[in-house]
Amino acid sequence: MQRWRGYEAAPGGWGRSVVTIGVFDGVHRGHQATIGHTVARARELGVKSVVVTFDPHPAEVVRPGSHPAVLTEPARKAELIEALGVDVLCVVPFTVEFSRLPPEAFVHDVLVEHLHAALVVVGDNFRFGHRAAGDVPLLERLGRTFGFAVEGAPLVAEAGTVFSSTYIRSCVDAGDVGAAAAALGRPHRVEGVVVRGDQRGRELGYPTANLLTHRHAAVPADGVYAARLVRRDGEPLAAAVSIGTNPTFSGRERRVEAYALDFSGDLYGERLALDFVAHLREQRTYDAIEPLVAQMAEDVERTRRAVS
Repeated sequence: MQRWRGYEAAPGGWGRSVVTIGVFDGVHRGHQATIGHTVARARELGVKSVVVTFDPHPAEVVRPGSHPAVLTEPARKAELIEALGVDVLCVVPFTVEFSRLPPEAFVHDVLVEHLHAALVVVGDNFRFGHRAAGDVPLLERLGRTFGFAVEGAPLVAEAGTVFSSTYIRSCVDAGDVGAAAAALGRPHRVEGVVVRGDQRGRELGYPTANLLTHRHAAVPADGVYAARLVRRDGEPLAAAVSIGTNPTFSGRERRVEAYALDFSGDLYGERLALDFVAHLREQRTYDAIEPLVAQMAEDVERTRRAVS
């Protein structure tokens, strides 16, 4: 898959293409259907498939301070999109100037002049251009003017719930990692670098990796979870993960701490990922160390069963 920074990176002599546009945070099952349809139609037409996405999130530029929780970091999103068979991932720097492009200029500059779109695949709620003034009917009219077709992307839903990034964020925020996984088509992942913490877990017999996550990462609600710890090299490890402030020890800083089962190595400084499999319980405060350690032993066994 080619990766372009900006649509201006399209090479000279670039032919026609089938294009889909969106933030695609999470690359969830709905996104997979849209991108899959784009790839399939491109192959039918004998042209390249192009996914256009944005960095940073448009909300942060249009309404500073409103950046939503991020389900997939840029590198992970690119990997997931590449796995769907896309020919080109075009990441457009979303600036204030770009946000002010009128819908007609957006279509002319991006889709016509640079990407040479033969077909554009979008969802029914697709909006574009300054103040999101453009909609699908306008895109269709502009397509007739400039010579490209527009096709709607199929919605993906279960039990009346349409899968969307907003829905998945709400699941993660509530700690319902099972529902999030069902909508994503895979476990929800949180990534970060292992940093030194209080080393209290080591003293209790359960040394944990303290994960420093991105400030916008979609971290599940406080609680204890079963997860898979994914390193750059090596097989995934079962991990019991605690998220919260360590109320037993009057902690104040919210942390993501993972105890890797059957592992005795050093993880400090490593960048790793946690794939959340199941919510085990809420955070609790204990009056003594013994019941806390007993509970941790139970959490480990439940993790082993959930991840096996």
